[in-house]
Amino acid sequence: MGQSLVQIYVHIVFSTKGRKPFLKSDVQRERLHAYLSGICKNQNSPAIVIGGVEDHVHLLCRLGKTIEIAKLARNLKSDSSEWVKKDLSIKNFYWQTGYGAFSVSPSHIAALTKYIENQGEHHRKESFQIEFRRLCAKYGVEIDERYVWD
Repeated sequence: MGQSLVQIYVHIVFSTKGRKPFLKSDVQRERLHAYLSGICKNQNSPAIVIGGVEDHVHLLCRLGKTIEIAKLARNLKSDSSEWVKKDLSIKNFYWQTGYGAFSVSPSHIAALTKYIENQGEHHRKESFQIEFRRLCAKYGVEIDERYVWD
């Protein structure tokens, strides 16, 4: 085949270091999400939807055919961390060391998009830690509680 064709959807989740609620305002989060979308675009991994609350981000994108998930996650976190420090003036801002990345079937894109768009409402009932444990269980990913929370 002379052409490389890829359609891989990835749900990436990461939190602030120590789950500190740095991103308190809707305006801050909207600006951050727009910046993250730009990083995705520059990595040829267009964002479908980005959402979150004051202590974490959910990002659904179509993974580009020439980038590994680890490199995309590293670029998202490092570039946006520097941007938050500079443009949002949150000097002691850091993302957690790790992240979660889960493959998503095209048939689940609409439901996941709605879920990510409704993060504010969702987190009135459930903490990030409970949510992340639930997501990992749903996707069959075992976590080691000693290392997953930093």
